[in-house]
Amino acid sequence: MLKDKTAIVGIGETAFSKNLPESEFQLACQAIKAALDDAGIHPSEVDALSCYTYEETPEFEIARSVGMGDLHYLSQSPHGGGAGCGAVGHLALAIASGVANLGVVWRSRKRGSPTKRLWAGVQSEISDHWKWSRPQGLLRPVDEVAVLTRRYMHEFGLTRNQLAEVALSMRAYAKNNPKALMGSRPLSMEQYLDARMISDPLCLFDNCLESDGAIALVLVRSDRAADCANSPIYIHAFSQGMKAQHQLMTDYHSADPLRSSSWSCAKNLWRQSDIKSDDISIAQFYDAFSPLVLFSLEAYGICGRGEAGQFVANGETGPDGRLPVNTSGGSLSEVYLHGMNLVTEGVKQLRGDGLTQIEGAKTCLVTSCDITPNGALVLRS
Repeated sequence: MLKDKTAIVGIGETAFSKNLPESEFQLACQAIKAALDDAGIHPSEVDALSCYTYEETPEFEIARSVGMGDLHYLSQSPHGGGAGCGAVGHLALAIASGVANLGVVWRSRKRGSPTKRLWAGVQSEISDHWKWSRPQGLLRPVDEVAVLTRRYMHEFGLTRNQLAEVALSMRAYAKNNPKALMGSRPLSMEQYLDARMISDPLCLFDNCLESDGAIALVLVRSDRAADCANSPIYIHAFSQGMKAQHQLMTDYHSADPLRSSSWSCAKNLWRQSDIKSDDISIAQFYDAFSPLVLFSLEAYGICGRGEAGQFVANGETGPDGRLPVNTSGGSLSEVYLHGMNLVTEGVKQLRGDGLTQIEGAKTCLVTSCDITPNGALVLRS
């Protein structure tokens, strides 16, 4: 069993920016070296690598350039924003089982360039799974999420003022984070409500940042963790999830389109975990779009169905709330790296190093993208 057999002992981050001069390859190497230095581990000890299928730099380029030795495990996790927890979980399973001893997970992204965005290559003729949504005008991920959000508003009475609280909460956390791209830009309810629509009902501030940067993590078996430079953060539980008949970014054709793959993931995650939803100190929910936080609150059992809007409106995701969420500013206000910053923020909080440190944080739930095949982790100090 995976439970507590592996630990995150190092984290590394590059600068975050709208347009960094370095290549994705250079950024990846910088983040990995920083994570190894943070753990006090020489690159030659690394024998396992895990990343996203969207990662453009081959593993052999990374291993050679950082100075790694022989590798025993290589893995990639699919579905972009759904991949982060999977990439970490795959590596943890390999290390816990003895296939490998010490590994690195990374994500490097230059999202600031319009050519790097998923929908940049949309064609006039479509033969793959996108044929069920793009002919109806759903060309971008935000368009697909907007349809689900409107359905949620219709069924549960969510208001734009309630939805706004997600973005406002992330921006409030970001003000304490000097690396957050939006940390110096306060956001008011009036600004939110006056912002231009990107895909109704989602406005500018409901959308993640377009940004560049890289993040890496170092994992070891728990019995090795005591030899590392930092306090270990244990991977207590991991699951991936994909709902039956799910498509990549949509589930419009099922009996309940709002019951996403996160519900499948959550059921299996809590089955394995001694730490339950009521025991979670903080959460880092994937937030490429603000409604995904609401969907995740319900899928992982933090509140009941249809209750997430009022939950955030009551301040329950703020520093003094029932469950502080995305305490570095998340993808909406810190940086968008397909959710890897959510994992590193979880580690920082459990180490006691958070810039908006949540008192008594001992457990953290981290999730990947609600609307795709996805994954989740339970971390503990």
